[in-house]
This record gives sequence, C-alpha cells and structure tokens, in this order.
Amino acid sequence: MIREKISQAPSIMKEENIDLWLTFARETEVIRDPVLDLILGANCTWQSAFIITSEKDTVAIVGSLDETRIRETEGYEVIGYKQGIGETLIRQLDRFSPGRIAINYSENDLMSDGLTHGMYLILMKYLEGTPYADRLVSSEGIISKLRGRKSPEEIRRIKKNIDLTEMIFSKVSEYMKPGMTEKEVAAFILDQVAKEGVETSWEKEQCPSVFTGPESAGAHAGPTDRKIEKGHVLNIDFGTRSERYCSDLQRTWYFLRDSETKAPEEVIEPFNTIRDSIALAAAKIRPGMEGREVDTIARKYITDKGYDEFPHALGHQVGQATHDGAGLLCPEWERYGNLPYLKIEENQVYTIEPRINIPGYGVATMEEIIVVRPDGGQFLSDPQKEIILI
Repeated sequence: MIREKISQAPSIMKEENIDLWLTFARETEVIRDPVLDLILGANCTWQSAFIITSEKDTVAIVGSLDETRIRETEGYEVIGYKQGIGETLIRQLDRFSPGRIAINYSENDLMSDGLTHGMYLILMKYLEGTPYADRLVSSEGIISKLRGRKSPEEIRRIKKNIDLTEMIFSKVSEYMKPGMTEKEVAAFILDQVAKEGVETSWEKEQCPSVFTGPESAGAHAGPTDRKIEKGHVLNIDFGTRSERYCSDLQRTWYFLRDSETKAPEEVIEPFNTIRDSIALAAAKIRPGMEGREVDTIARKYITDKGYDEFPHALGHQVGQATHDGAGLLCPEWERYGNLPYLKIEENQVYTIEPRINIPGYGVATMEEIIVVRPDGGQFLSDPQKEIILI
C-alpha cells in the first residue's frame, strides 16, 4: 500500500507544478507527520528527509541506525548519515536541482501540516545560502489529492471495516434494552471489537460514542452513566480499524414505550428528513463540484422542512484516518478555511452525516459512507432506511 501511494505521487506533483516533495521529520514515535503513514509506514529517530520527485525518484536520508528499518519499506533509495543530515540533504537537492519544493505545512488541512515549527527552523538553517530557501511552497495540494484518490485496494479495506461495523451494530441492536447505561452499551461494543481482533477508529474512550435521550452529552463525547429510558432516541457513532484503514458510521434507535408499537410521528418525521437528505446529497454529488455545493443540498433540504440547520459539516473524507483531511462537504464558515471550495474528485470517500435535534427525545442522525463516482455517490455502507425499534 505504501509503495502504491508513493508511485501515485509523481503524477500528482506534475499536476501541482511541484518538482520535489520533501518530508522532514524526527522522533516520529513521539511527533508524527500524518503523511508518513501514507508514504513510509515506519518510524525514524533522528532528523530524516524523505524525497519524492516528479520524475519518480525516491530518496530517504536517515540516521545510520535507521537505515535497515527504512530500507525494509522498499520504497526509497536509502542514504545514511552519522554526524548530521545537512550536507547530505543539500547534495541531494543539488542532484535534482528542483525549481519548486513542497514541504508539509498548511493553514487549512491538518493532514498536510505535519512539519513542526522547530523542524522548519532547522530546515531553513540548512538551506541558508542556497537557492532552495526561496523555492519552498506548501504540499497541501499533493497530500490532499494523494490521500483523497482512493485505489481499489484502499476502498476494499474501508469497505471491510464498514461491513464489520454494521455487523456489530446488528449485534448491539439485539443486546440493548431500557435501563442499561451508555457505558454498558459501549463496553459490549468494545468486547465485540476485541473478539474480532481489530481496533476502534479513534480512541476507545470515545469510540463508540453512545448518547441517549434529550440533553445527552452528544457526539464527540464519551459514553456516560446516563440510563436508556423508554421513549429515548439513542445514537451510536462508531467505527473499526484494520489493515491501516477505518470506518465511521452512525445509527439511530428508538426505545418503545409500553403502549407503542412504532415510534411517534415527532420522531419519525425528522428521522425521515435526515434519511432523505443523505440520499439526495449522495445522488447529486459529482466530481468537479465544490464541497460547499453538496453541503448546501442537504442543508437546504433540512431547513426547507422547517428544522434548524446542523452545526457542523455535512461530511468528511475517510481513509487511513477517520477524518482523512482536505476535501470536506462543508459550509462557508470561518472554521473551515478554504476547504468548502476544494473540488470533489472521483474515488474520494466521504461520510454524509446531518442531524436534527428532536426536543424531548434526542437526536435523529445517521452517518453513511459513499465513494464518489462519475454519476454520483456509490454507497459503501448499507444506508439505514428505518429507525431501529427496541
């Protein structure tokens, strides 16, 4: 997978008019540039430079004791150093004589912002007196496209985790009952994760996120001692990670009161609105659209029904990370920087996850996963069509 992504980089670099891409890092077990999971798959200890050129050259300059570990990745010509990296780095830059050099900083995309300020200052000291100091640009365009353009194998790995997550959702539907706490439900899910020999998509203290009833802690919070009651709407936000890739799904349940055989209309109507807004966004998404356009489709559908707009982006990319960076289906809000204007590309994988607050009951929300195709979004998840009754 690492070699596949490395081989994908040069053509993207040509699109971005970049001659050489430099990833500069150290002690990656402590502070890790996110792109290393994409183009290296190993750790390094001392100052290290990973070079990819638009002409398909790949060079790793690493401390001498790291040589064997990096060489085993089979992705790079490996050059070791003992006393310092500076002279060797400059020789390699002279070897390729690049006009535009991309380094990993970004104001907008967290996945492209892996170069620490300290390492930037060190790099600038090495480049002092060379022509290369004035040729540095952001690698955001390279990294966002490299992460976003999923290969068939990457999609297979994501789909594998989607299927596993949906299987666990099915089991938890049989397990849950009124009187249980959010923590008890989460513990059951984590037990299933352990039995399957996989990991959770994010830290297990908050994955799964289980929130039940009105005024719950909600998404992005860990499960609490709050008890499930009849008449509650309950949501679970959860995903699994295996083969370095992950899933991220949400489902909605309703716990019937003693006199009920179905959920009340004040629950069904917002649930159906969320369901239909997801289907509409998936049907309308196309390569070449901007993320804000897709967000508007779902957001307007919901507000036209008389509901408040949801307070977050419609969807994010999924891949090696749950929030896989760059392209986002989001509104033109300050917090999203330039992300609303990035072009959607074929084979990007996105969540679609609007929500509606249901006073007195909880939250109606689902999170589905699609892959972008020329004629729309292809669901990788099995979309929830009806609220699950307990």
